[in-house]
Amino acid sequence: MKDTTALRILIIDGYTKVAREQLQSGGASLAADLYVKMLQRCAPTGIECDVIFPADPGANLPVGETIQDYDGVTWTGCSSCVFSGEPDVAEQIEFARECYRRGVPAFGSCWAAQIAVVAAGGEVALNPNGREMGIARGITLTDEGRAHPLYEGKPAVFDAFTSHDDEITLLPEGAARLSGNDFTRVQSVVVKHEGTEFWGLQYHPEYDLHEMARLMFCRIEKLVRLGFFADEAAGLAHINQLEALHADPTREDIATALGLKADVMDDSLRTIEVQNWINHHLLPSKRR
Repeated sequence: MKDTTALRILIIDGYTKVAREQLQSGGASLAADLYVKMLQRCAPTGIECDVIFPADPGANLPVGETIQDYDGVTWTGCSSCVFSGEPDVAEQIEFARECYRRGVPAFGSCWAAQIAVVAAGGEVALNPNGREMGIARGITLTDEGRAHPLYEGKPAVFDAFTSHDDEITLLPEGAARLSGNDFTRVQSVVVKHEGTEFWGLQYHPEYDLHEMARLMFCRIEKLVRLGFFADEAAGLAHINQLEALHADPTREDIATALGLKADVMDDSLRTIEVQNWINHHLLPSKRR
């Protein structure tokens, strides 16, 4: 018998099959699996997750009233480009619009923030500062961010895992910038459109040290080319440090050398935004 008290969440993983296979070949988890794990950890009650890969041929996103079968929709990161014009990207943007229209709240990382903005009439472009990768440093809450429930219990300045080339350049009507840093002006955003809210983060609360290490391993050629590492050996040495610290979080020598603190290493602190979304948007509707 279905548990009608459980939260029902739809997870949208926009990676293509080829991109997913590349991640797995390097030891990284699927983005959807990271979201399932994070949501299950953050939800104080039962949770049921359905996953859709909209870039796969034949994938069908819910339409019409069937979207309202879900308490909320979450979006993982993605290696596609929101302004690429690819058919599956256009379909995802339209699906986000339909979620707005149907009153289903949404949340997500990186790609999600960009989808949320573009679907409501905003704009995204390549970040002129280049690629932000590894740790987004000094993310600072705006006045709106300090007052917003997304950040209840979060420090006013924090670091977070990140991996992106693009950035939000124009907010649509009804959106507010909640945080930013010197590298990326919009690190989080709330978009209220058609009476429905989408909370989007440019960074990744679902990552941990191991997942960032595996992602860097998958992207090592690009990271060397962009100057993040002098050569492959330097990149692998950094990856090994991340893995060692993940295996033994008491290694203060590594944490200090890499400048890593609780805001990225502590699961509860790193995922406060997810917990707040569940508590603010999903649980109240279940209690009615």
